[in-house]
Amino acid sequence: MDTSVSGRTLLVADRPGAYPTIGHALADAGDGTVVTIADGTYRETLELTALRVTLAAAGGAKVVIDGSGADRPVLHTDKGSLTLQGIVVRAGDAAAIAVDEAAFTARGCTITGGRGPAIGIRGSSAFEVTGCTITAAEQGVSVEGAGGLLEDTVIEDVTGDGIVVGMGADPVIRNCTVTGCGLRGIYVYQYGRPVIEGCDISHTGREGIAVAHHSAPVLRHCSVRDARGVGIAFASGCEGTVQACQVDNTAEPGIALADGATPTVIADAGPVGATGRGGQELDELLAELDAMIGLPGVKADVRALIDELQVNEWRRNAGLPVGAASHHLIFIGAPGTGKTTVARIYGRLLRALGVLPRGQFREVSRRDLVGQFIGHTVEKTAKLFEEALGGVLFIDEAYTLFREGTSDGDFGKEAIDTLVKLMEDHRDEIAVIVAGYTEEMSRFLSANPGLTSRFGKRVEFEDYSPAELAGIIRRMVAAESYELEHSADDELMAYFGRIAGEADFGNARDARRLFEGLRQAQSQRLRKLGRIPAVDELRALHLADVRTAICR
Repeated sequence: MDTSVSGRTLLVADRPGAYPTIGHALADAGDGTVVTIADGTYRETLELTALRVTLAAAGGAKVVIDGSGADRPVLHTDKGSLTLQGIVVRAGDAAAIAVDEAAFTARGCTITGGRGPAIGIRGSSAFEVTGCTITAAEQGVSVEGAGGLLEDTVIEDVTGDGIVVGMGADPVIRNCTVTGCGLRGIYVYQYGRPVIEGCDISHTGREGIAVAHHSAPVLRHCSVRDARGVGIAFASGCEGTVQACQVDNTAEPGIALADGATPTVIADAGPVGATGRGGQELDELLAELDAMIGLPGVKADVRALIDELQVNEWRRNAGLPVGAASHHLIFIGAPGTGKTTVARIYGRLLRALGVLPRGQFREVSRRDLVGQFIGHTVEKTAKLFEEALGGVLFIDEAYTLFREGTSDGDFGKEAIDTLVKLMEDHRDEIAVIVAGYTEEMSRFLSANPGLTSRFGKRVEFEDYSPAELAGIIRRMVAAESYELEHSADDELMAYFGRIAGEADFGNARDARRLFEGLRQAQSQRLRKLGRIPAVDELRALHLADVRTAICR
């Protein structure tokens, strides 16, 4: 008899009362279980069948699931659903993550090594991979037959293809960086129908993007450069759209169309500011910014920056002098106040204005920039900076690069000094945004005499009010096709009012955690019905669910 309880939260840690391994926790997990994992390396491989679970790193923990000695996938999920949050996966002689007919989500994960794809997705279930890094694999991401989202993800140093889309798959691939591939950066085959936009593909052994076997992708605002093969290639029988894509330093021709290939190739709409797609995109992005809950000061600051850049473009086109303008910004505020989201929109705004060619978004932290020996930090920082050229380099918690009172053995200061020089040398080619708390960022800016002058403006992000956080919950509820009782608003605002003064208050992050708690509370309640719920019951979130989630 199955005695597992849905909606549980299980802890994996090296301490009494916790589960010693992830496998032990999964053995007790039911649908909706969240397995929270403490800092450490877990040498195990995991097989999940028809189970809906989340594996999440505990706050601030570095969690490594190491299957490097195995000849099977580190994680294999068949049917059900699997969510990974902040997990490092190391593969051996097989794929790192294999997904078969299951819903799959990965946020902020790092996947390394493996034979075959680092992430292999097969079937009709949707997936979401955002903010991840995939490196040192045979292939990056392979999608067959599925739709979903691959966004803000870096795929680098793979021996084969970076991204493979086939068997009629139609995912959206947005703002990804694909670099250092032995074969193709992106390969679309067998009736693939992906939308690929805002991606940066570079340093490939063959084509940057190759399309074959009656596929019809939509390519928009992508950059392909430094490829040993042609930039973009369409085989016979393929169609689709290539819009406003840049191809530089590749084999000739930049875009190769075989006999019988019929894609529509649309040149860039040209400078923004008059009419056409560029101006429309700018308006759409500003509307997206305005649609964010709260942040009136932030919205005004960003609009002022965009207004200035647009007027500068008009003056330049009229032959009038234009003063030098820095695109680098300082974002000051607590966690969960929308800094990352606004940084992404800012990069896309700069692309729409024609200020930056790609507008892609690359988020890094101290561990991405700081090396372990003399000279390593300069190499790592310069490499990441080069990959971000043409878009936004976002350094969250940038103050961790500067540690007052530490010995010369800490290389964070070396990373800062390298950034200062690169920001000046490439001031018109990139937007560097550093983010963190007010007091800590003041100390960070004192680390190098030239650091403050590199940034054009400080943008302050205030904490969300309880009413705004309740509104954020409402948006999450609607986005996931739930319906929340209106009577829950007072309960939500009272809860956020109570926790707002706590030291670890996370703003929208706390709203996200509460929403996940709401879903778990509903799952637990519905499982007790003893029957399959009706559709309206599956959508309904009750006031009682809110109270259950708050009390956890």
